[in-house]
Formats: sequence, structure tokens, C-alpha cells
Amino acid sequence: MQTLTRAALAADLDRALRHTNALTDRISTDDFSARYDDPPAWMIGPFHRDPDLTFTAPDWTDPTSIGWTASSVFNPTLGIAPDERGTAVLTDEAGREARHALHLLYRASPRKESTSSRIGHAVLTLDGWVDDGAPAIWPTLPNEALGVEDPKLYRAEGRWWCFYNGIWDTRDTPERGTYPDAGDVGCDIMLAVSDDLEHWQKTGIVVPYEVSHLWAKGAVIPRDDRGRAVRVDGEYRMYVSEGCGGRLTVGHSDDMRHWTFTHEDYLDVSALGPQLHEVACAVVDGDRLVLDFFHADPSGAFAAGQALYDVHEPARQLDVHAGGSLAWGGLLRWPGADTPPGQAGDRVFAQGWDAPADSRTMYLYREAAR
Repeated sequence: MQTLTRAALAADLDRALRHTNALTDRISTDDFSARYDDPPAWMIGPFHRDPDLTFTAPDWTDPTSIGWTASSVFNPTLGIAPDERGTAVLTDEAGREARHALHLLYRASPRKESTSSRIGHAVLTLDGWVDDGAPAIWPTLPNEALGVEDPKLYRAEGRWWCFYNGIWDTRDTPERGTYPDAGDVGCDIMLAVSDDLEHWQKTGIVVPYEVSHLWAKGAVIPRDDRGRAVRVDGEYRMYVSEGCGGRLTVGHSDDMRHWTFTHEDYLDVSALGPQLHEVACAVVDGDRLVLDFFHADPSGAFAAGQALYDVHEPARQLDVHAGGSLAWGGLLRWPGADTPPGQAGDRVFAQGWDAPADSRTMYLYREAAR
């Protein structure tokens, strides 16, 4: 693998600033999550935009000193800080209701869906969103030379776990020769761990190359409505749906750090279309486990769907239906303006696809009543 250099980062930034894609340039959250056709009772959603929670990212300090900047923020993840952090509890203006701080980790890119991405952090306070003003996670390793992308945040084992994608150029590297089915760009699921959501320790690649074949994307671990990773039959379970030689793969762990992987055909989308693209998130609600996923419909167009499981049988699909959030970083519950005191609120997620060009705006979407 090539050494990470400032020149390589600058060259990738230059390429990213010229990026455009007709499909992703016009992709809209409402195309997937605003309307479902005759959904069964177990489905989650549909969703509508909550204007009270809109986030706009500021300009950042660039630790790589290459003149990096962002014009788009998207594919975020949300987490709720627990009680033990003294700064984590919010009280409403009347002083009647305690709320935990809502944290946002998000992908920031020079262009929408370009490479050269960084991961930022902001927290919702009583005065609105407060951003760190610098990336929380940025390229420092050789397999991050084309950017760090698409964080997925989990609370487990008393810590914060951020799984993200490290992107790198596989050409002219020894690794590429070992896996002839690999493309010119590699994607590694990476892990960074934190105790405070401000200081992150990178622990490296999660899915080994003999499993990923240089491409593994989407570390989807079942979460509850507070964003906590849920043990399924005594273990943490990770659904990896893109890469791994084209085979659906499941990770197994006892501690969130060390993972083993097996190939398991846990999702069949043939009733909805010809191809699964990627699982977005996994929601645990009592004995119900719901996978929310991205797929191709019968015409080949982008679409969303959800599949139902019993949480004790997480590989046996019980039902599948069109419609989904595509909440890449997961869903959680957060109180809205009309939420009665003491209640958790509706499920929410964030996405920046529909922001005006060059605005660095992120909208939050709330589950709508059916």
C-alpha cells in the first residue's frame, strides 16, 4: 500500500473539486422515505423533515494544510450521550424536562458524493447546533488517502465506537495482485474509539482482506432507539452488505473491537427488484429487528426497502416491503416540539442530500404518523 503524503492528499482534493455525477447530484431523501405504498404495521416510517433540527456546518480548520474545503455534508450518524457526561443533559426553557445531548457525526466533502471526505462532529445544545470547527476524523493512514467517509456511531461497553470507510487507490499495490476481482479503488471498514466524542483513537481495519477482497462497506450493527449497540443472542452482530467478493457477510464480536466474519445469506430482495446495493441500518425494537436497505427496483432505479426478523433469529427473513429511510447512520428517538415531557419522541435520522448547492446544510427527518 502506498505511503500517505501531503501531495497525494492535494491531488485527490483537486480531483474531488471536479467531481459530478448525474445520478447522485439529484438524489433526494424524499424519493425514498416520504411515502410508502400500503406498508405493513411492522415497518418504520415514512418520514418528514423537521425544520427545528436543521444543521449547517461552518468552515473548518484544515489539519492537512492543503486548502481543503467542503461544499456538501451528508451520510451522517446520530448518537445520544448518556447521563454520566456532566455536559450531556439539556433542560428545556421552562426547566421541566431533562434531555440528553444529541451528537452528530457527518461526512463533509468538496463535492456531493466525491472523494477527499472528512468526518465532522457537532452537538445540539440549548442554543442550537455547535460544531467542533475541525474534522473529528481525517486521513492519517495509507488506506485513507482518498478520504474517510460515512460514519456509523454506536454506544457500547461504556465507550463510543465509530465505524467508517477508508478509501484508497489499489493500483500498483501488492494487495491488488492478490485479489484480481478488486477494482482500482479500495474501501476498508475502519474503527475509531472515543470516550468523549472529541478525541478519537483509530484502531485500524475491521474486515481482513481475505474476507473483503479490498472492498467492504457498511458496518451495520443493530441499535436500539437510543443508538446503543444491541447484543443479539449474546454477541454483537455486523451486517456487511457491499463487497466481500459479492457475498453477504456477517461479523461476530464479543467486545465491538475484535471481529470474525462468516458468509450468510441473511437478506433476499428479489421480491422488490434484481439487486441489493447496501444495508443502511438495523433497528431493534423489543423482539423485532428491522433492516433498512438500498436496492434496485425492477426498472433498475434506486429504491429503499425494509425487511423484518425476530431478534432471536437475525438471519431468517420474515417479511420484506418497499419503502425505507436509508438512514445510513441509524435511527433513534428524539423529542420534538410537540413531544410530551418525559417521552422519548419519534424516530429521527439526518441526511444532507436535499440541501441547496454549496450550503453545507443537513436536514433531520422525523417519523410521520400513518
